[in-house]
Amino acid sequence: MLAGRARDVQQAKERSNTMTPQIIAALIVSPFALAFVYAGIHEYTRYKSEGRATYGLVFDEETGTSHVTAIGEDEDAYDPEDFDPAAYNDPESGSDDDRA
Repeated sequence: MLAGRARDVQQAKERSNTMTPQIIAALIVSPFALAFVYAGIHEYTRYKSEGRATYGLVFDEETGTSHVTAIGEDEDAYDPEDFDPAAYNDPESGSDDDRA
């Protein structure tokens, strides 16, 4: 009976060793899955409170960056082909006269 119990313990250890890759994979994937679920819930609650949204690229002229966000009905989306790099307001490129 003691030999049978030892064999059961050894088999249980072997089974726990085979679960390690699955547990590691679950630990790696779970933060991304949770972030995806959170984003889905957040978007659903936004949809319920504000209704349908139009998303598009928005350009911030002060920082020279663009990002994707909800666009209001009265606003136009940013068209990258209409971008003029000369119109960018770079705070670091100002001359010494501008800083005085």
